[in-house]
Amino acid sequence: MARVAGVSRRWRGGRPMGAGDGDAVVAAARAGDESAFAALVERHRGELRVHCYRMLGSFDEAEDLTQETFLRAWKGLGGFEGRSTFRAWLYRIATNACLDALDGRAHRVLPRHLSGPSDPSAALPARTDIAWLQPFPDRLWEPVAPIETEPDSVAVTRETIELAFLAALQHLPPRQRAALILRDVLGWPAKRIATLLEGSVASVNSALQRARATLREHLPERRLDWAPSAEPTERERTVLRRYMDAMERADLAAVADLLAEDVRTEMPPWPMWFRGRDVVVASLAASWDAGSPDYVGRFRMLPTRANRRPAVAAYVRRLDEPAHRPFAISVLRIEDDLIVEATAFHDPALFAAFALPATL
Repeated sequence: MARVAGVSRRWRGGRPMGAGDGDAVVAAARAGDESAFAALVERHRGELRVHCYRMLGSFDEAEDLTQETFLRAWKGLGGFEGRSTFRAWLYRIATNACLDALDGRAHRVLPRHLSGPSDPSAALPARTDIAWLQPFPDRLWEPVAPIETEPDSVAVTRETIELAFLAALQHLPPRQRAALILRDVLGWPAKRIATLLEGSVASVNSALQRARATLREHLPERRLDWAPSAEPTERERTVLRRYMDAMERADLAAVADLLAEDVRTEMPPWPMWFRGRDVVVASLAASWDAGSPDYVGRFRMLPTRANRRPAVAAYVRRLDEPAHRPFAISVLRIEDDLIVEATAFHDPALFAAFALPATL
């Protein structure tokens, strides 16, 4: 692992591989040239990280499995015979690494998958024994530009990593999940998927049929056609600015004005979730009351982007603290100028991945 990681660090300052030098670079890498190998793999790091994230539902594990993919590729480079693109070969390795990691594991969830809506007066302790879904920072994802030697790379530009899609994927058994991602997100033909999964085309098509039926059960209505998410509109940015300002001023009325009547909020690792504007506002009121056992502190907010959605990084400071410290990253869904969903991930360790400051 250290050897491959060292290659990656050296490549970050190097020249990207162009469309015309792929064969020469592959030949050099197979001859043991670490710099050539780094040139091959680094241009695919971002999309492979996203692929592993879709498979696993965990940003942290996706980072580890991407590096594991590079390690396996380096060790197995002699077996690459060029019958597929190098990119497709890396996806095959990454998928198998993820399937190995998923063997016997419970799928990742959000609080709403555990029970019905919660009563804000009945607080529950945080749960560290549950595999929680994690957010993905948009800054680490860019669609790969298709090049002549890898025409199938255009399929990546059609994908999405929205939380609703990721949460629905986690309900699929690992092999169904892999088949659906490879076919419906990456555009792989069933025959290639069958080869990867060591099955028949008929078994792949059957798995896809079952996977799509399961997705229909768990996706919101009208969300089966997953087009690329657009950049936030000016109206969405306005709602985001107003929300940040209201939260920093602890203005309950202003926050309430920005919430849809049936808004849904949740904050893993706490296993509760709230439905409805009045319930959400009541929960906020307790967290801002210095005399309440649920007191959190005062907030400062920074805008960010996660899972192709507007998001905010919340920093909190209690009365006896000198600075605001990382608290949660909230991914928002905004419709008709109102916040209809807010998923706040209380995991300060994630702030570094979003390139956010350690304190404010």
